[in-house]
Amino acid sequence: MQLSLLRTFEAAARCGSFQGAATELHLSPSAVSHAIRKLEQELGTALFERHGRRVQVSADGAALMRHLGPAFEDIRRGLSLVSNRGPRILRMHCAPSFAAQWLTPRLQAFLSRHADVEIRLSAGVDYTRFTNDEFDLDIVYGLRPMPEGVVVLPLGEEIITPLCAPKFRSLVRRPEDLLRHALIDSSFKKVRWPDWMAANGLSIPNLHATRFDRSFLAISAAVNGLGIALESTRLAEREIADGRLIPILKGASKDVRYVGHYLVFPQLSLRRHTLQVFARWLLGELGLEYALE
Repeated sequence: MQLSLLRTFEAAARCGSFQGAATELHLSPSAVSHAIRKLEQELGTALFERHGRRVQVSADGAALMRHLGPAFEDIRRGLSLVSNRGPRILRMHCAPSFAAQWLTPRLQAFLSRHADVEIRLSAGVDYTRFTNDEFDLDIVYGLRPMPEGVVVLPLGEEIITPLCAPKFRSLVRRPEDLLRHALIDSSFKKVRWPDWMAANGLSIPNLHATRFDRSFLAISAAVNGLGIALESTRLAEREIADGRLIPILKGASKDVRYVGHYLVFPQLSLRRHTLQVFARWLLGELGLEYALE
């Protein structure tokens, strides 16, 4: 069976018309119609129901499309990965707060240096497993066991410290002073208030705090004066730099340092130009050096 017949059917079923398939495939509508009829004859079934000039995928056509659609999408994805024509696509998955607070504000600088790269960024808390070639790399929060053949690069230490709006400046001078003010907690962080309190010699059996499930929400809440957040200075660097947040106990408390984020990608992906240039840029922005081999 000719692959061109299947390609014509897939385009017609996806577009919902022979005219749409003809435009996409640079064919005439009559050529599309002829190819569909030839495929129907070879299969011995009607793939479309004809209603005058309108066509609708039949039950058998829909069944075939459920298999051909993903197959041709995989082919298109594979071709885009290796093609040197047009922009080079980099498909990234990233932890939401790192994407919103640190990565996205810097992407313009990266793209200005690499105009041939087209970024496609998705954010989520689930780790990509690289089993369906959907993403080239992932920037993950926290480390879990990774499958064989996946490279894991720690993205350096982050400093976790109390951050708040300037209005609290004269009200908090010691760690104990925090207990008289509203606290903001991030539910899924690896370092939370009880950890910081213990590191600073405080024991709080029943700590009350407003909770958010993402760091970028906790940072926004602190900027708006809802209370004092325990957050990464890396994620809040813009808010600290422009004075919207201050590290209220800088020099008067013990900060907690830890590695929170990791760059992960399949070893085979290092052959891709887009991954190499992005990984080198990312590590350079963080002041890190790894041998990418």
